[in-house]
Amino acid sequence: MDSTRRQLLIGVPLIGAGALLAGCRRSQPGGASNERQGTAEGGPEQSDVTATEDLMREHGILRRALLVYKECATRMRQDLASVPPEHLEKTAQLFRVFGEEYHEKKLEETHIFPILKKTPNPAAVYADVLIAQHARGREITDYLLAQTAGDKIPTASGNDFINALESFVRMYEHHAVVEDTLVFPVWRKLITPEQFDDLGAQFEEIEQEQFGEDGFEAALRRMAEIEQSLGLADLGMFTAPALPKGR
Repeated sequence: MDSTRRQLLIGVPLIGAGALLAGCRRSQPGGASNERQGTAEGGPEQSDVTATEDLMREHGILRRALLVYKECATRMRQDLASVPPEHLEKTAQLFRVFGEEYHEKKLEETHIFPILKKTPNPAAVYADVLIAQHARGREITDYLLAQTAGDKIPTASGNDFINALESFVRMYEHHAVVEDTLVFPVWRKLITPEQFDDLGAQFEEIEQEQFGEDGFEAALRRMAEIEQSLGLADLGMFTAPALPKGR
């Protein structure tokens, strides 16, 4: 692996975050059109997303990363060598740059959790737990990046690696559900409409500072590229089987 790729994928500085996400092809199966470009490309004009919608669609990217982890863990239980480490490395780095360094640190821990902790409310009790889970997630991401740095996952680390993937998924599935259904709605009620609009604009500015003009769309394209590489891009493959006849 050349030094340039290593710099982008391992311990990438925030200034290089946009370059990391933009490194994928500009058109990918399952990718999304850029809502913020409006009519510039001939498409229908779209209004800016709200702050809560922005947060929840970013969770959508992270949930797709969790799906990759979950499916890879299942495959690796059968054959450790069945998943190329580079795909998990890319997924972990995307989660690091887009999820941990941006979504968690720049938005949730800076603008949402402090408000929850200032006023008695049903979501306040979760703030410290969510922050602790962010910290644990970063520890696991460090481990995943270290283990996927080579051409294969070390056999001696195989079971620990799979357990790390599965525990990461279990934690963040519950984590995101609590945020989407309780934390974000309560936070929305604790601030004024003017504050909410101002934060929506501020979130967009933070995203552009971090990644450039299309951070979400670039992350979506990168996620779609990873799914395509692993054969996970077809939604139909996840359709539940039909029930046995007679039930």
